[in-house]
Amino acid sequence: MIAMADDIALEAQDLHKNFGGIKAVDGCHLRVPKGKISGLIGPNGSGKTTTFNLLTGVIPPDSGKVIFNGEDIAGLKPYQIFGKGITRTFQITRIYREMTVFENMLSVTYLNMPMDKVRERAEELMEFVTLTKLRDEYGGHLSYGQQKLLEFARALMTDPDLILLDEPAAGVNRTLLAKLLERIHELQRMGKTILIVEHDMNLIMKHCEKVFVMDHGVNIAEGVPEEIQNNEHVVEAYFGRRKDGNAGS
Repeated sequence: MIAMADDIALEAQDLHKNFGGIKAVDGCHLRVPKGKISGLIGPNGSGKTTTFNLLTGVIPPDSGKVIFNGEDIAGLKPYQIFGKGITRTFQITRIYREMTVFENMLSVTYLNMPMDKVRERAEELMEFVTLTKLRDEYGGHLSYGQQKLLEFARALMTDPDLILLDEPAAGVNRTLLAKLLERIHELQRMGKTILIVEHDMNLIMKHCEKVFVMDHGVNIAEGVPEEIQNNEHVVEAYFGRRKDGNAGS
């Protein structure tokens, strides 16, 4: 077991990931505070999405550690990380379009509980994200915002300790986004830890207690929103980049 500070939920240590000759992540360090909502931001090409994927096992790091509950989980498969209490959503929703909302909820694997408890939890979470009235609707018939709510609810089926949200505001109308943000804050009040990757700076600055900023694969700043907004390195990264800078995230 690896010792961790009691107030840290997850720690990334010196993460590296290359794609060919491109250094997508070049020594990333993160200490995600326990029980808080944090944000991970950066310009296109900064490495934030790759970092998110490294934390959740979608891709393995070339080197470095990801410490969760005293264990290095770097390089584990997504289902193994999922089973340890970390869950995530994706920018492009990954629901089952030919299954109903309720069937989507029941499709979550690695649930260590009897089926009657699984159904009970599914009903509670559909109510939590205001999808109960659509329980028998096919996933493919939902609006994109409703699909985001469904994926969010599915991610909560295992009662995770750490929830990572990838671009939750992307493509979602203001009404449904307000519902989602309300639920995120409710989870935080319940003691859950949330880390959000997001392009919507207003969302990050308004709803996160700590913000991490990446550029060119490395951390360039971290702190409370007010500190980040006034950080010269952050301003330069967003507004002073070369015209030929890398695309993507």
